[in-house]
Amino acid sequence: MPVSITVLASGSGGNSTVIATARTRVLVDCGLSCRETCRRLALQGIAPESLSAILITHEHADHVAGLYVLAKKFQLPVFMTEATHGAWQRQFRNSAGNRVHAERLEIFSPGRAFTTGDIEVMPFTIPHDAADPVGFRFVAEGVRLAIATDLGFIPPNVRDQLRSCDGLILESNHDLEMLRTGPYPWAVKQRVMSRVGHLSNDALAEFLTTDYDGGAAFLILAHLSEQNNHPDLARVAAERALGTRQGLWGNRLVLASQDEPLSTLTL
Repeated sequence: MPVSITVLASGSGGNSTVIATARTRVLVDCGLSCRETCRRLALQGIAPESLSAILITHEHADHVAGLYVLAKKFQLPVFMTEATHGAWQRQFRNSAGNRVHAERLEIFSPGRAFTTGDIEVMPFTIPHDAADPVGFRFVAEGVRLAIATDLGFIPPNVRDQLRSCDGLILESNHDLEMLRTGPYPWAVKQRVMSRVGHLSNDALAEFLTTDYDGGAAFLILAHLSEQNNHPDLARVAAERALGTRQGLWGNRLVLASQDEPLSTLTL
């Protein structure tokens, strides 16, 4: 049976992606409101009741804004690290003003694989200014997928997890020149460009040129900044880095959007 990936939203306004097999559907991050998440799921023909679990990369609002309501409404298990759970509880309150909590909490540790349904999940540490941020590598039906966004650079452990994948979601957050000359305060610019910030078009292009093994059927460019990037700049940088390796059946570039779901991709 095919394995599918559906990016519901990607960017500073909210991030959410569905990884699915015939038996299991996991939602990676829940950065949109519950209502908007359900609306976008419906656009893709996915019933929220069919979700198996929610997996959280880190506690920043654009990854967890709708988590409490969605998980409670549909009684979904929530997987996150212990430190991420603590940070989420400290930062968010429910409508009554009380600290949020996950009724069906599942704690995982980076570097230790776990299984939900028929999907094996390997969480791996990423460099970002959060409590315990992770990316994910998924294995199901012989297919390997990985998500690595919200990271300031690509260290060796992340490079290892991105090898031998059939599909990749990779951050291409900003164009350095647009960021440097843009409207953000200097302190925010420094944070974005730091080693615990976000990956630039150039940094991703360097990875694709020097360390990427070239084996993926598709690469989804994600978490593009609306203020400090342009889809054409991100695409051209990645295309140049891939060179002749990009083709109809391999290394197909797709850009995720903040405003609308990406058409489902299957492997």
